[in-house]
Amino acid sequence: MVTRLGSTTLRTLGPRVQVPTYDRDAVRVGVVHFGVGGFHRSHEAVYLDAALAGGDLGWGVCGVGVLAQDASAHDAASAQDGLYTLVTTAPDGTREARVVGSLVRYIFAPDDPSAVTAVLTAPETRIVSLTITEGGYSISDATGLFDPRDELTLSDLDGIGEPRSVLGHLTKALRQRRTRNIPPFTVLSCDNVQGNGRVARTALTSFARVSDPDLADWIEDHVAFPCSMVDRIPPVTTDETRREVREEYGIEDRWPVRSESYLQWVVEDDFPLGRPDLGAVGVQLVPDVEPYELMKLRMLNASHQAMSYLGILDGRTWVHDVCQDPLFVGFLHRYMDVEAVPTLRPVPGIDLGAYGNELIERFASEAVKDTLERQVVDASDRLPKFLLPVLRHQLEAGGPIACCALVLAAWSLYLETGLGEQGRVIVDRRRDELLEAVAAETVSPGALLGYAPVFGDLGTDARLHDAYVAARAGLQARGVRAVLTDLVAPPRT
Repeated sequence: MVTRLGSTTLRTLGPRVQVPTYDRDAVRVGVVHFGVGGFHRSHEAVYLDAALAGGDLGWGVCGVGVLAQDASAHDAASAQDGLYTLVTTAPDGTREARVVGSLVRYIFAPDDPSAVTAVLTAPETRIVSLTITEGGYSISDATGLFDPRDELTLSDLDGIGEPRSVLGHLTKALRQRRTRNIPPFTVLSCDNVQGNGRVARTALTSFARVSDPDLADWIEDHVAFPCSMVDRIPPVTTDETRREVREEYGIEDRWPVRSESYLQWVVEDDFPLGRPDLGAVGVQLVPDVEPYELMKLRMLNASHQAMSYLGILDGRTWVHDVCQDPLFVGFLHRYMDVEAVPTLRPVPGIDLGAYGNELIERFASEAVKDTLERQVVDASDRLPKFLLPVLRHQLEAGGPIACCALVLAAWSLYLETGLGEQGRVIVDRRRDELLEAVAAETVSPGALLGYAPVFGDLGTDARLHDAYVAARAGLQARGVRAVLTDLVAPPRT
């Protein structure tokens, strides 16, 4: 028997599925979240679901989608009263299923921008959280300054008409809250960006300053932007995900989420209007997030970049396939131990060597079914935030860079496959510029390093240039496995 998921069918689901035990009709919106994708629904929404279960019903979530592709999420949320199934899988293959109930409303902003303003200006809204991708803040990786390129943000900068972008909606709402003497909400970034709270502050104040410098100063002085480190791996939901949920748990669900069982959230405790009791549901509340943040970005996220281009060039599809291969595992350990870890500060309560081992175990889980292709979307936004800080640190210290240079060389060859009419589809907002840069490699080796929006001044470093050119030539002449074998082999005595 298959049950269509919704508020009226919750109590009919089988005993293998956990369901919300609180009264969802009594839940009030306290959090507005932009970007209700698989990550938010497997991470922050789960913590808030647990907080609601603890009895504090003032922290329900209103999701907001601003992109055209968010219409499908709005349709699914509307059809299922915001409910969805989360299936988590442990490294040993053990699965658990639960229905998450913290999302109590969803607004598709292009259809009803005034509704977004209304919920953002409601005094009950005390936190606005974001998962808008690494590139969603319009901050240049090369300069650290506001440099908007996307259509929605650019269209909002004139301040005419209803907002279309996340920054536009936030600015309008904060202007109205200021006028009405309603204290400002906290802006909580949950994206994989170093200093994500500071980046969000720079983005929002810079956007506001274009049309209203006084408002920008007020935001700077009165709005809290806590930093956070988020960690969970959720593969993209597919028809196979929906089929598995239907066949294994008897639930007809339009937007289930599948993820690993591992879950971590480290948050700077700066919420002037209050917050749910996050500590009681497993969140680490700390005065300084940066050590945890750098650990995760430079080890987990950068390792995804390190494995993916080389793995794809080696004909692999799955993350677990690469991370069960001793040659790739040796390369990832070399990257983490030799190049990444020396750039990190001590992390309270964490052994970085053990953390690296745990990452490999998580990556190697077949049950998660994560793809390499998912990791390489928008690489021009990800590499500067995950891998290039490690490279920059090692170049300044005169340290080892062989792994980082090899990853960049593999990225350039991956991009090269997108040049022909029948080539690979490269998903990146800078795609055309990247393909133009990589096409120049044939006459000017190292040309990609000169692409300033990604590399800034790193491309002028002679040691990086030589290591990159040599690595690229080695991959072309000898292939991935031969190059990795030489890199990870123990030194001859």
